[in-house]
Amino acid sequence: MYEPAQLRTFLTVAQTLSFTQAARRLGLRQSTVSQHVRRLEAATGRLLFTRDTHSVELTEDGEAMLGFAGTILAAHERAAEFFAGTRLRGRLRVGVSEDFVLTRMPEILETFRGEHPEVDLELTVELSGILYEQLAAGRLDLVLAKRRAGETHGDLVWRSSLCWIATPRLRIDAERPLPLILFPPPAITRARALDALESAGRPWRIACTSSSLSGLIAAARAGLGVMAHTRGLVPPGLVPVPARADLPDLGGVDFVLLRPESARPSAASAAADALAKAILTGGDRLHRPAGGL
Repeated sequence: MYEPAQLRTFLTVAQTLSFTQAARRLGLRQSTVSQHVRRLEAATGRLLFTRDTHSVELTEDGEAMLGFAGTILAAHERAAEFFAGTRLRGRLRVGVSEDFVLTRMPEILETFRGEHPEVDLELTVELSGILYEQLAAGRLDLVLAKRRAGETHGDLVWRSSLCWIATPRLRIDAERPLPLILFPPPAITRARALDALESAGRPWRIACTSSSLSGLIAAARAGLGVMAHTRGLVPPGLVPVPARADLPDLGGVDFVLLRPESARPSAASAAADALAKAILTGGDRLHRPAGGL
């Protein structure tokens, strides 16, 4: 038997790769988080994380536990909701970053729709910057997007890093401006890429601009240039640009859940709470490719 509290703690540590961040998100002491992980490791008889003073990484057994933990918690919550006799209703307007188009995010939404059939789910897939604008304008109830530089609000779902990616066939000429494949403004990855190149004094030119992730991927696969992308979400057919290309570091990236600052309790806020919980529980699926891709 695996304790739901321990599984929830495990998933949070796996998503944040930080015992400190996990404790902050869960409202627990860091020692309690460590205790939950130790007890889960004792129950499985396997080491789930390798950790030192500087980093936390999943082991191979920890990667396997991701899927099991999410499934167990989802079943536990479905049972609790069934016997509690509560049914969510109303309209829920959700915004999701383009980054998750090729992941298993649809599975999370499909499961939510099956569990809450009386919630009218309206999905908007856009650039993170545009989702921020729509949230501020009151047109969305819940947003899953990149956190903007310098900001700290939002519930952390997943932490990764940005990297330069391209087709393996692309050859980068250090003597010529770097060809870029970019989202249009106000894309967060666009701003990060241009700032990094400007700071490094690296000349660049725009080879392709598209508001569609599929369009950018097609351009990159065709060898038009390089694009900044989340390291954990590199699409098939593209690879991180080798270090010998000497491109500037793009830093880390946080994906967070955001809600309107002045949201009042309502049917939409209750539905948003339920979907937020489902995303946080199944966050490991957000950096796995969708089936068949």
